[in-house]
Amino acid sequence: MQRLKVAVVGVGHLGKEHARVYAELPGVELYGVVDIQSKQAEKIAQQYNTRYFTNYKEVLDKVTAVSIAVPTKSHYAIAKEFLQQGVHVMIEKPMTGTVSEARELIGISKEKKIVLQAGYIERFNPTIVAIKKLSINPRFIECHRLSPFTFRSADIGVVLDLMIHDIDIILHITGSKVKKFDAVGVNVISDKEDIANVRIQFENGCVANITASRVSLTPMRKMRLFSEDSYISIDYQKKEALIYKKSPELTLKSLNISEMDVSTIADLRSYVFGDLLKIEHIKMDDYEPLKKELESFVDCVVKHKEPVVSGEEGLKAIEVANDILCEIGKNLKLSRIPGMEDKK
Repeated sequence: MQRLKVAVVGVGHLGKEHARVYAELPGVELYGVVDIQSKQAEKIAQQYNTRYFTNYKEVLDKVTAVSIAVPTKSHYAIAKEFLQQGVHVMIEKPMTGTVSEARELIGISKEKKIVLQAGYIERFNPTIVAIKKLSINPRFIECHRLSPFTFRSADIGVVLDLMIHDIDIILHITGSKVKKFDAVGVNVISDKEDIANVRIQFENGCVANITASRVSLTPMRKMRLFSEDSYISIDYQKKEALIYKKSPELTLKSLNISEMDVSTIADLRSYVFGDLLKIEHIKMDDYEPLKKELESFVDCVVKHKEPVVSGEEGLKAIEVANDILCEIGKNLKLSRIPGMEDKK
């Protein structure tokens, strides 16, 4: 059976990992890697025994599929050329910098009947895969995604750099349209927002509060989901998820502390979290999310299937992110109006 020829365009921090995974996947030939930094391209090519190029146009007619992991500002132009050539495309998040660009790429992929997959790796995180199977109906979601400033994504702000992961996951879990939101952002190091917070209200009544920062000392990727009968705590980095379920007997009426056989706060905590609230580790498979993501992409290409995170799914996240950026821009302008701080 002929192996699927794949190239990786952009082999920096993330792209080099794409190259590694493709080199390991059965049925895949890593035809070559592309990077404008020739030394980096050569280094990765030697590491995985493949060719290297400094111009993506050199592989346009040589491969069947491609991963694009260049800065966001170049996503659209490069992806468009590959799609027009009939090459299946996997683009790292965000798919494009604008809504119109994303829609055009989707249109080309539909016309050519080829795969366009958006690279939202958290969709393949075992914690998300596991909780999605629980069919939960969250009423409130809280997310914190914090990271040190890396200078790798200086062409975009923290909303498109980090927050968009959580936007995509929340849209995926709620399955509802956005009703309204409030957003604020602050420039700290770059000329774009480096810290942002948004509160989103969905049409189904769920509310989500998302905080993203790329000027934090310690990385954090956590999510909490609250429903009527349970609470789920997720740590993406540890690939760990806990579910807190209340006992059927737990009501305000039944929770009479004066009648409990407890003498200390520790005893009370033990009683509540032992007898009334059950804490369980959510069972999940242990695997590398990126490998699972690229395996899925290859499978969709080979079997002509719709990807887990299609171009349309990528577009939904970009549309919400774009609206958030507009709101942040409005609030920044208001905060800079002379005398505005004195008005109550």
